[in-house]
Amino acid sequence: MSILSKTINVLLVDDDEINNFISIKLIKKALLNTSITACLNGKFAIDQLVELQQKDPESLPDYILLDINMPIMNGWDFLDEYNRLGIDPLKKTKIYIISSSVFSNDISKAKSYPLVNDFISKPLNVDRIKEIFGVNEN
Repeated sequence: MSILSKTINVLLVDDDEINNFISIKLIKKALLNTSITACLNGKFAIDQLVELQQKDPESLPDYILLDINMPIMNGWDFLDEYNRLGIDPLKKTKIYIISSSVFSNDISKAKSYPLVNDFISKPLNVDRIKEIFGVNEN
C-alpha cells in the first residue's frame, strides 16, 4: 500500500500556535492525505493519546512531532510519560523531536531516547517533511 493511499495521522505537540499553523500548512502541502491534530502541551497530548489507546488503539497517530520547551509538560516529560504508560506497545507511531533548540545536549538527549526517530530543527520546510514521511517525488 502506498503511503499516499491512506490517511496519515499526525499529532503535533507544540505550544507555539503560529508555528503549529505554519507546520500544518506545510505538512498538508507535502502530503495530501493527512489528518493533523495539534496539542499545545505534552499533558494535553498524553491525555488524548491515553483516550485513543483505550477507545481505538488503531487510531493512534502515525507520527508525533514533538517540541521540547512547552509549559505544563515539556517534550522530555512527555516522552517519559508516553513510555511509562506504554501508549504504543506495537510501536506504530514514529516520534520526531521538532525544536528550535540548537543545544547539542538537547540533540544528543533526543537521540538517546529509543522512542525518538530523529531531531529536526525548526522551522520545518516541505523538503524535510517529505523526507520524514518518506514521500518520493517520482
